[in-house]
Amino acid sequence: MRFLGLDLGTRTLGIAISDRTNTIASPLQTMRFSCEKYEELIKPLKKIIAEKEITDLVLGLPKNMDNSCGFAAKRSLNFQKLLAEYIQLPIHLIDERLSTKEAENLLIASDMKRIKRKKVIDNVAAAIILETYLKERRNQNESQK
Repeated sequence: MRFLGLDLGTRTLGIAISDRTNTIASPLQTMRFSCEKYEELIKPLKKIIAEKEITDLVLGLPKNMDNSCGFAAKRSLNFQKLLAEYIQLPIHLIDERLSTKEAENLLIASDMKRIKRKKVIDNVAAAIILETYLKERRNQNESQK
């Protein structure tokens, strides 16, 4: 099993990948696309999935702080439907509240310049989303023992 983490924005898709043991999530890349033209992402995602032997997708679901689904969450849910139509893999939704803020704080703490942060923040956020999922998965497996 190998997982791909996805952080969907209005013009970018941050992508992260798990290692083969599903212990570590690492930023992979950021894809840019035309505003709300999510179909543009399908072909390059299929290529990554094939090359990296991905078995599952983990998509961030940006809920509001009151746990409701606003515009951004609905955008992710629509993207999930599009992915399911073209890519026959399990798609796991993970609450990603504040993942971009957490990514920004990590990059600031590492003394990264603002211009460089802007280029990598989406795939770092995707890594945080994927890391959250991997931790939850490990905790579930341990509690079942």
